[in-house]
Amino acid sequence: MGTTEPPYLTLDPAIEAAIYEDRAQGRKNPLAFDERAIVRRSNKAHDEATLARPAFVRDIEKIINLPAYNRYADKTQVFSFMHNDEISRRGLHVQLVSRVARGIGSLLGLNESLIEAIALGHDVGHTPFGHAGERFLNDIYHRETGNYFNHNVHSVRVLDRLYPRNISLQTLDGVLCHNGEFEQQVLRLGSTQDFETFDELVAQCHKDESTIAHLRPSTLEGCVVRVSDMIAYLGKDRQDALAIGVLDSLDTFESTYIGADNARIINNLTIDIVNHSYGKDTISLSEEAFLDLKTAKRQNYDEIYLKEGMVEGAQNVVEEMFNDMYELLRSDVQSANEDSPFYLHHIESMNRLSHSFDLNSYLEEGADMVVVDYIASMTDSYFMALYDYLFPRSQKTIMVRDFCSDLPPRE
Repeated sequence: MGTTEPPYLTLDPAIEAAIYEDRAQGRKNPLAFDERAIVRRSNKAHDEATLARPAFVRDIEKIINLPAYNRYADKTQVFSFMHNDEISRRGLHVQLVSRVARGIGSLLGLNESLIEAIALGHDVGHTPFGHAGERFLNDIYHRETGNYFNHNVHSVRVLDRLYPRNISLQTLDGVLCHNGEFEQQVLRLGSTQDFETFDELVAQCHKDESTIAHLRPSTLEGCVVRVSDMIAYLGKDRQDALAIGVLDSLDTFESTYIGADNARIINNLTIDIVNHSYGKDTISLSEEAFLDLKTAKRQNYDEIYLKEGMVEGAQNVVEEMFNDMYELLRSDVQSANEDSPFYLHHIESMNRLSHSFDLNSYLEEGADMVVVDYIASMTDSYFMALYDYLFPRSQKTIMVRDFCSDLPPRE
């Protein structure tokens, strides 16, 4: 490293002793969410908690069996247009968030099943091509409707509207409020306790983009997932950047507290959060950790995210492809062209896999909304294949780095 790496932090001895004592005495954190207080839209007998399938375990199982969960596997985390099994896709990211968050939650005595449900579901509404794709789709949707697209809000729509499985309010609230782009030193609880309030908040997010920055999870478990989202990607994205050659080393990253490598970042932020949150009604970081976290995010943007794995100006081509596809699919919806992939793929899938799906009521939400649903659902490879199908004569193309791109030519 260019500077001496900070040491691995350890738990405050008094807090460590208190956690051991809590576990020995079977004491639970009184601020952990009580599963008996779970709120669902419908009180269905099938969703009643049992010893074998507790309340939030049911949410976990609902989420991992959704079609949208399967598509995590081929959605960009940071780096698009490369076939490389060593770098993260969104499916690995949500698992890493779950692992980090459950580690923190276990030490704080929180509800780990609720944490896992939020973590595994938090990105199901993400677009192909990562944050670049999200930006492209938001620009188009806002231009056409005046409303906004944000992946955390769309994740709620996927879980609660497109594939309704009666997911709990507590899980949906954590998903909505997870957005890791807004770091805070102290995460204080929100006040969403019923679906009426929650639905109003979701609607406000569509209308006013500034609402996103003020979202607060209404459980400590949701707060833990929110901060763990950042912890999980900061160091891992650096690992991926090293693996594909975007970075030569970690020497450009400066840190006085949390460290520059993935292992130290996860350990030191986890320890700092537990040391400053144990026994409190907030999830907090020390000032040193918070300032270092902000610096680490800024450095990642400068060294990694602004490049975002885009190959030879491909970002501009992909933005044009988003516009082309959006306009054509919207035209298909408006003309009720049942030979369109919108009907043959998207609607057919919804009919087959979404509970109580009604085509007429769905289309009444407007062509722009349902086309957003379809495009956001796509994996990277599905998007590229569909574009080639819809525009066979287009000269727009994306060069993908495959497994052998770095090998010399053979005669």
